[in-house]
Amino acid sequence: MYTAEEIVNYMMANDAFSRWLGIEVDKISPGHSRLIMTIREEMTNGFHIAHGGIVYSLADSALAFAANAHGKIAKTIQLTCQYVQSLFLGQQLFAEAIETTRTRKFAYYTIHIYTDNQVVATLQGMAYISEKDWIIKSTSSGM
Repeated sequence: MYTAEEIVNYMMANDAFSRWLGIEVDKISPGHSRLIMTIREEMTNGFHIAHGGIVYSLADSALAFAANAHGKIAKTIQLTCQYVQSLFLGQQLFAEAIETTRTRKFAYYTIHIYTDNQVVATLQGMAYISEKDWIIKSTSSGM
């Protein structure tokens, strides 16, 4: 069985989008993750604020890492978002995914996105948990 860190490092190595976002894993354990990301110019929309999809994507990665850190392959199947305030170029974001309930097949999460200790978005999500254990391959792809 692999550690949470080994699984998430493997996921990141094969996740071009999370790498493009500039996500850094700050903390990881089964059912919990804390990620850091900074808003770049190409992440802003016509109003010069962060595109909502950026916040959503950060939360999706946080949920995926937390769910998979248990050692079973898990995939996000539902995620809803409530935006609290706008975000701007250069702001550093933190995403914290916390598992609230886990059954054999499903896990439920609350994800808070915040900057400077102020929550800017809250998401609720659900992951499907497969029966497949993580197998980390020395060559990339094929999760």
